[in-house]
Amino acid sequence: MPIDILMPALSPTMEAGTLAKWLVKAGDTVKSGQVMAEIETDKATMEFEAVDEGVIGEIVIAEGTEDVKVGTKIAVLLVEEDGQNPHPNPLPQGEGQRWRKNPLPGGRGWRGAPGEGRG
Repeated sequence: MPIDILMPALSPTMEAGTLAKWLVKAGDTVKSGQVMAEIETDKATMEFEAVDEGVIGEIVIAEGTEDVKVGTKIAVLLVEEDGQNPHPNPLPQGEGQRWRKNPLPGGRGWRGAPGEGRG
């Protein structure tokens, strides 16, 4: 089951920040408490930790992106559902592409959404 990872409010007054650096990439397994990114606010650079365990399915906001509003989706985390591995392989990367699970027997593989090429 995918979980959207949102830009956090790292201070009570934070409205936006810079996603300075990703410390994980698509396909990486993360544990709760693991540092995933460095986020710059107007006052400091802070570490952003995972709350849930799973596999990074997609990085939505590239590192170095400035003025990312609090609450904006920055990544997608794939988590176990009913004891199943979220997926042994990362989602394919590609700008502007959406990917979904292939409905083949056994539910293996990923494919582009209908009408989209693979780049």
